[in-house]
Amino acid sequence: MEQSRAEGFDGFVAARWSALFHLARLLVGGDRHRAEDLLQEALVKLWFAWPRIAEEAPEAYVRKILTRAAARSARRRWWGERPVEQLPDRAEAGDVSASVVERSRLEAALAQLPPRQRAAVVLRYYQDLPERQVAEALGCPVGTARSHASRGVARLRQLLAEVIEPVG
Repeated sequence: MEQSRAEGFDGFVAARWSALFHLARLLVGGDRHRAEDLLQEALVKLWFAWPRIAEEAPEAYVRKILTRAAARSARRRWWGERPVEQLPDRAEAGDVSASVVERSRLEAALAQLPPRQRAAVVLRYYQDLPERQVAEALGCPVGTARSHASRGVARLRQLLAEVIEPVG
């Protein structure tokens, strides 16, 4: 019994790890380390609920855990500094990494949204969930989820429309 439980859980995690990690990363505004911590926390909770969730909708359950945990973690006041060994390179005009730069701009803009708006936008437009499932994941009425998504998209448009002047 325990062996089949572990195999089913391991199979689910192996199959969905990449997508769940990307979702967690978007929910925390692009911070890879916070996303890893968030996903680990969610998978621990899933493990304990696995016997009753496995046959139903484990991915929806994990999405809900991730969304709520991301909202909780966003309320913390300080995450500390993140030192790096080397400063990142600046993108040059005509650089082949333009798509990476654009994705980074989007992640930075997502990070500026309030946590519930960010979660609504990510779940609705990245995960392509219907409004009802977004509302369930956020734990709010459908109208409120729709409002969070609408305001989040409007703010993203505003942030991404701003011209970024190169420094130096």
